[in-house]
Amino acid sequence: MMKSKKIFRILAILVLLLVLLVAGFVGYISWLKPDIALGNERVEITPERVERGKYLANHVTICIDCHSTRDWSKMSGPIVPGTEGKGGEVFDERMGFPGKFVAPNITPFHLKTWTDAELYRAITAGVSKDGRPLFPIMPYLSYGKMDQEDIFSIIAYLRTLPEISSTPEKSEPDFPFSIILHTIPKAGSPGTRPEKAVTAEYGKYLTDAASCIECHTQANKGQLIMDKAFAGGRSFPLPGGDLNSANITPDAETGIGKWTPEAFVARFKASSLAAFSQMTVDSNGYNTLMPWTMYSEMDTTDLLAIYTYLKSVKPISNQVTKFVPRAQ
Repeated sequence: MMKSKKIFRILAILVLLLVLLVAGFVGYISWLKPDIALGNERVEITPERVERGKYLANHVTICIDCHSTRDWSKMSGPIVPGTEGKGGEVFDERMGFPGKFVAPNITPFHLKTWTDAELYRAITAGVSKDGRPLFPIMPYLSYGKMDQEDIFSIIAYLRTLPEISSTPEKSEPDFPFSIILHTIPKAGSPGTRPEKAVTAEYGKYLTDAASCIECHTQANKGQLIMDKAFAGGRSFPLPGGDLNSANITPDAETGIGKWTPEAFVARFKASSLAAFSQMTVDSNGYNTLMPWTMYSEMDTTDLLAIYTYLKSVKPISNQVTKFVPRAQ
């Protein structure tokens, strides 16, 4: 009997130590991560930077896409005029995310208390002003590789947006992702923007900045399956069914292998706001999350560079059914 009690006490102590170890680890992650220090970035607002930032934020990195109100009664969900930057778009479990994530207001109404360094850290490293980790639906892991001058231009542009009085609710990640999220942000490692030309190198820079890989690659529990990079098939639940992203590898049968440069550019240019504004969601509930109306105004040289880069990636055979209506 005494021996049994001794064994029980030892087991109880071991369990207690394990609980304390786990609690200590969770506490360390929750309180000390992310530990990315602020820099000393200061952004001078110039007309050139504002113009460059406007182009990037609206047509390449498309920050304005997620941080505005989109009209989902129309094809491609064009932005509701006057909501640019107000935030409030929700990305939650219905779309396969581990929690409820809400785009914040990025007009000066909210950002006027942020320093340039705090904005720079948020965009390139995924850490908010108050030290909270940001969910990487904002692809800061990609933005952190951009040329610093391009990030400065985006910051300069955001400072010039009209103030919109709006305070969206805070994001709420589910447990245990709420703990894991603290480990994702990391300090950016800015690169150098290649010369603007129709080259794979410049195209890769733009493709990374636009984070095309995020939507066009299948994922497992939020982690991209890199063996299937750009092969499409990532599913996004919509009210009427499941939308599956396109294969944009150069596979001849299931990707863009047979597309000409002209056809690639034409596909984007045909998706202007004027062309899409009269298109409503069809009776099957099909729509697309792809912000075509914003990408349609991308510079032709930039589109050709992206095409050139995509033609250089590994072709992957993956036939994608674009939309699967949900059974009524």
